[in-house]
Amino acid sequence: MFPSTDTDLRNSKVTVDLKVNKPVLQKGCRKIEVLELRKLLAHWNIYTGSCSHIFDELLDSAVRKFQRRVFLKEDGIVGPLTWQALYTGSPINMPELKIGAFGDEVTQLQLALKAAGIEVGVVDGVFGPLTEKAVRNFQRRKGLVVDGIVGLSTWRTLSKVCR
Repeated sequence: MFPSTDTDLRNSKVTVDLKVNKPVLQKGCRKIEVLELRKLLAHWNIYTGSCSHIFDELLDSAVRKFQRRVFLKEDGIVGPLTWQALYTGSPINMPELKIGAFGDEVTQLQLALKAAGIEVGVVDGVFGPLTEKAVRNFQRRKGLVVDGIVGLSTWRTLSKVCR
């Protein structure tokens, strides 16, 4: 299964090696796999609409919401990464983040922390002392190992924050 703490994942990228042989789905598709997609989204409490094999506007909206939740590109296209995240209910291939990190993933982290009601200072994509303090506060609040490093456990818990 998954490592139980972020410290189990030091110096690694959070990856899930789940091979999913599913078609790419997007709005307008009419495939039997759309039913499976609806069931998976319902399982993760993202979708409550009808059961149809047609990928409609409501389903597109639910897919985008799920993609946002698991830190994927919000394009409404259900490709390999979205399928993997649907089966695990967790973010896929997120890097471990700590002091000194920078870039889009840090921006996503800062926005998720802010949505969780944690003060992060300026959302600038730089993992500095304020972001580390925010991560520690979030970890403490959620009963995680408080190490200021964002690994699988922290990413997974952040994915449950309503954004």
